Amino acid sequence: MTPTEPLPLHHSWPLFDKTRHFGLGQIIGPIAMPMMEGAGHWSCDLSDNRLTWSDPVYDLFDFPRGAAVTRADTLARYCEESRVVMERLRAYAIRYRRGFTIDLSIRPGGGTVRTMRLIAAPECEGGEVVRLHGLKMALP
Repeated sequence: MTPTEPLPLHHSWPLFDKTRHFGLGQIIGPIAMPMMEGAGHWSCDLSDNRLTWSDPVYDLFDFPRGAAVTRADTLARYCEESRVVMERLRAYAIRYRRGFTIDLSIRPGGGTVRTMRLIAAPECEGGEVVRLHGLKMALP
């Protein structure tokens, strides 16, 4: 697969099915145990797009741990086709209160292309999505 080819996994799921896909930060399924090592937690506050990351996410994107990273900084590190698909799923997740799982290509720090899995779930207050949160992990 070349960096310009779309990656195979992208899946949207309803919020009521969240525990099957992202329950208390755990991935459920046959790939869970090998893939949990190195997974990082993230969240994005939709009021201002402020990002909160655990250390493995900084490492995945090759940003210094604890740096003030903007969403624009992060988007610049996604390969174009992956960024377009991820943004479409993100908008759908916010509009319809759905989670999603997708494999994406990123190019951290202008270096070699890496593949990562993004798992996202909306957090709602008063019926409105106020933030997205989930896991990001490098794939082999």
